[in-house]
Amino acid sequence: MTVDLKRSAVTVPMGDAAALELTILMPCLNEAETIEVCVRKALGFLKRSGVSGEVLIADNGSTDGSQGLAESQGARVVAVPERGYGAALLGGIKAAKGRYVIMGDADDSYDFENLDTMVERLRAGADLVMGNRFLGGIEKGAMPFLHRYLGNPVLSFIGKLFFKIPVSDFHCGLRGFNRDSMLSLGLQSPGMEFASEMVVKSALHERRIEEVPTTLRPDGRSRPPHLKTWRDGWRHLRFLLLHSPEWLFLFPGLIMIGLGLAGVSLLAHGAIQITPHIELDIHTLVAACFSFVIGTQLVMFSALARRYAMIEGVLPPAGSMKKFLLGMTLEPILQGALVLFIAGCIGTSFALGHWASVGFGPIVYNGVVRVLVISLTAITASIQIAASGFLASVFTLRR
Repeated sequence: MTVDLKRSAVTVPMGDAAALELTILMPCLNEAETIEVCVRKALGFLKRSGVSGEVLIADNGSTDGSQGLAESQGARVVAVPERGYGAALLGGIKAAKGRYVIMGDADDSYDFENLDTMVERLRAGADLVMGNRFLGGIEKGAMPFLHRYLGNPVLSFIGKLFFKIPVSDFHCGLRGFNRDSMLSLGLQSPGMEFASEMVVKSALHERRIEEVPTTLRPDGRSRPPHLKTWRDGWRHLRFLLLHSPEWLFLFPGLIMIGLGLAGVSLLAHGAIQITPHIELDIHTLVAACFSFVIGTQLVMFSALARRYAMIEGVLPPAGSMKKFLLGMTLEPILQGALVLFIAGCIGTSFALGHWASVGFGPIVYNGVVRVLVISLTAITASIQIAASGFLASVFTLRR
């Protein structure tokens, strides 16, 4: 059912989409207890505000008659056979007839009667408007303790840190967006992590993101929610990490390289006495070399991941790294690796020559062993870099 009332909507040509201003979208899987009241509230908002719009239910295979109940209240129902929260929402977004879409759960926990501020922000040019339950108010019993004090704050902090996303309630389910802008991002996550994908890709593609207060009340269902705290929390965290090669690989790698180089610099010429009972010697040097090797691999992983994501269009190129990544061809990488390899071979040859001069007897912890450890580390790192260069070239192959 489409509601067209006194004030005409702002309309633009949208291909197969009709000339409506707003679609209020709700994913649905067995929501017979609450779907009717949600539809009535959403249609009530459209009537009160005079917005030209529709209420759309993206049904994900309900077996409790939710579809008929929604239609009886005036909603349009589309069936989305692929299971999953993200799949249902994506199917609904594609089927929406509105220029703007406001999505929210069909469990009567979100306030569909007061969407005015969100619509105003969308009309003013925002690509994505997030609700903030912590600003608008969370009623007693509306959000589990772990979600309120651990899950949401931690994931919101990571989102702001990794992607500079200007919101403080990263996983609020009530959000509005420009339909065409959102579809242009190529969203594809079928599960609960779809909520993270919307925000992350909007930030990566420099879309305009804003935030408005909204309220959250206890849902009206008698059954447990579809959301599983630890499973879905991990899926959100995994998504954030995989879409930020810098925080997943680059920054940890640089830290480990820095620690490794510091250890090598301090211990290359001999042991260091920290206190009368603490001495850093060859074992610490070995640990520092391991740190350098691991750090080198992580940094190369970061460059490879960003290059692959850029080539495949998964992530937009990072501005500061674009020139470097595009210029990261096989030959310069091999040249750098060769220099490091030769330096390592020279040091190794020196150590072996000294060992031979004493008849290949027992190796003692002296300067020769330090040279050997550092030289073998250089050889190892050079092989890693060369192998990463070949892998980077594999990414550029075409069928």
